[in-house]
Amino acid sequence: MRFLYFVLTALIAGVVVGHYLSPEFGNAYELMLYLLIFLIGLDLGMNFRITDLKKVGKSAVIMPFLTIIGSLFGALLASVILGVPLKWGLAVGAGCGWYSLTGPLIAQYSVVYGAVGFLANLLREILTIILYPVLARRISPEKAVVLGGATTMDTTLPIIASFGGREVALVAFVHGFILTAIVPFLVPLVLSLFDH
Repeated sequence: MRFLYFVLTALIAGVVVGHYLSPEFGNAYELMLYLLIFLIGLDLGMNFRITDLKKVGKSAVIMPFLTIIGSLFGALLASVILGVPLKWGLAVGAGCGWYSLTGPLIAQYSVVYGAVGFLANLLREILTIILYPVLARRISPEKAVVLGGATTMDTTLPIIASFGGREVALVAFVHGFILTAIVPFLVPLVLSLFDH
């Protein structure tokens, strides 16, 4: 639980510093993300056994598709409840947490819904950082991976590795990798289905 407080404190401190100081980092955050992924990969590689791949196999391949179905169903439900046109709701949900891609893709059609897509998917990432430690204990570390969507390959992977363990981190990485390959095609597909 101490780790969760540390993450929340770091997030809040970042928001406050960013708001008042507006420092210029250029692409340093991207380099840090690559370093983070490298270090997690190094840790996984040092402890990886071929038998782990067999355990990961089915769940790591099935879970991304369950994540997509759940995300689209949630988006459908949110569209109905909030009165948002189905096209935009489903497109936002199809982003599966990849805010830096979803926002710009949707913004090509609507700037307003592009901003909604960005913020909704950013919120998914933040909620994963906050809620994964709790859900990993309540349901199971492996099932809770779906909460992170495409982010489980990079930004939320350290949280998942810390609270779920190495085997779950490997599942999360494959889960995020598959979603990262699908989302760039899924969001435009959803948008194009409603253009006719």
